Amino acid sequence: MILSALTRYYEAMAEKGELERPGWDKDGKVSFALKIDDDGELLDIVSLMEMITVKGKSKLVPSTMSVPAHEVRTVGIKAFFLCDNSSYLLGVDDKGKPARAKECFEAAQRLHHEILDGIDTPAAKAVLAFFDNWNPDIALENRYVKEHWDEISKGKSANFIFHYHGSQSVIKDKEVTNAWQQYYDSGDFSSDEGLCLVTGKKTPIQLVHPSIKGLMGAQTSGAALVSFNAPAFESYGNEGSQGRNAPVGKYAAYAYTSALNSLLADKEHCRYVGDTAVLCWSEHGDEAYQDAAQAAFSGYDADNDAKFGSGELKMALKRLSRGETYEWEGFELSPDEHFYILGLAPNAARISVRFFIEDSFGKFAKNIMNHYERLEIIKPEYDKREMLTPYLLLNETVNKKERNPSPKPRLSGDLLQAILTDGRYPATLLNAATLRIRAEKNVTRGRAAIIKAYYLKNENIKCPKEVLTVELNEQTEYLPYVLGRLFAVLEEIQQKANPGINATIKDKYFNSASATPSAIIPLLINLSEKHMRKIDGGSKIYLARKKGKIMSMIHETYPSRMTLAEQGAFQLGYYHETQARYKTKEDK
Repeated sequence: MILSALTRYYEAMAEKGELERPGWDKDGKVSFALKIDDDGELLDIVSLMEMITVKGKSKLVPSTMSVPAHEVRTVGIKAFFLCDNSSYLLGVDDKGKPARAKECFEAAQRLHHEILDGIDTPAAKAVLAFFDNWNPDIALENRYVKEHWDEISKGKSANFIFHYHGSQSVIKDKEVTNAWQQYYDSGDFSSDEGLCLVTGKKTPIQLVHPSIKGLMGAQTSGAALVSFNAPAFESYGNEGSQGRNAPVGKYAAYAYTSALNSLLADKEHCRYVGDTAVLCWSEHGDEAYQDAAQAAFSGYDADNDAKFGSGELKMALKRLSRGETYEWEGFELSPDEHFYILGLAPNAARISVRFFIEDSFGKFAKNIMNHYERLEIIKPEYDKREMLTPYLLLNETVNKKERNPSPKPRLSGDLLQAILTDGRYPATLLNAATLRIRAEKNVTRGRAAIIKAYYLKNENIKCPKEVLTVELNEQTEYLPYVLGRLFAVLEEIQQKANPGINATIKDKYFNSASATPSAIIPLLINLSEKHMRKIDGGSKIYLARKKGKIMSMIHETYPSRMTLAEQGAFQLGYYHETQARYKTKEDK
């Protein structure tokens, strides 16, 4: 399903001219050009390296250009057309294996003759003349190779291309391009044929799939989405070749990897939540759907902040969820557009699929809107964030004092899947938020929102809906919630009696009060009486009435122990009561 969806996306983008046709890599890395004349004589070696600045430091990197596609190279010898390293195009390397380098050159010589023989253009003839006249045995004696050897050897696997007639790349010669395309399309270099699982057609099978590059945390050289490297993973009859175990045709392998590499390279739309890269695309490849989706569930930046604050995003979600179109930045979004969301995470040389979901764009909008509605809760005056995105929620579950604070590896993927499918939230989300409350004795807006949303979706009679409100519910007499409110008032009394106090009862007793109220609440009530003696005037009367009103709602003995759900109700009661205290007169 994933490969089919990516292949269709590739076809949509290729039709628009935004992705290369099969057989080409638009992101090829090239370091040097071999300048040759009509007789194939080497006239010079020219550096194509570019200077870039990274973190204030300048460094040389290879140029990026469209080149004939490279397959994954294993331990065997395999030449690439018109763009390869010094072993294949010059027959020399710095690895101390001249015999193998010579074999590499001979393999390249055979490949170029196979493709270019019969092509009657000066550029093609010049390349073949170079391979026929070049002698790897004395290559290191060539003046241009000697001049640039330090630079070449420093690049190790640096790629070379051919320049003919000045600075004109042979790759741009139309006849040469057509010859390569015909060779690639013929599939002559793949002897294995089978039924492609993606296209359903009998076609040459790609035994080693192209690498997926750009996934944060994966190998820089690339990782594999489809790979089998041990007999334990292979089916009977398909031993010894990773490609035959899950047969994917050469075209489909190129298409899905091109699409995936393009999505990962698109930094505007590839967002990370925890260790999970979130990629999304529409059936027809329209970028506006990606813009809207990423604004809704991934990341938080200045551009999106304006949309959140203006309510545009909420309006878009509501309209689309009702089956209506919505104009987003000049493009009309359709609720019926088929949409895909893929979550990927690194796993050494392989890529793990955290989730893959496909549905109509309107259904995704409805699911995301439902999630944000569950999260709605009164917020402190200083918190200007309109919406708590998944990134912000996950940030509530980590210890920010750690060197590299990050959520649990699986949590980000599980949370996003729950949001996008309107499913149950993972228990790990609630557990992580609760652990941070216990460790920091602080019920933040984000943590309170997590508790509220979790129990609205994952219903539990110990944390009923009557306490899962946006603001304070003064009518409910549900004991854990009332005890949370009482704790907030007892803390307020202590703060009023001791202005500027650094540590309150929350810092010492919050966890035990929410877990074992019968052992702590009576003690704190007695302590509050002592604090009340220090308060004078209207404040004393106000706080006494407030405390008395809440205590009048308690009609049963304090529980000796409270469950996790009951503690959630306690924490919500505390949060609601605390925020109600700080509401402005205008709000009231």
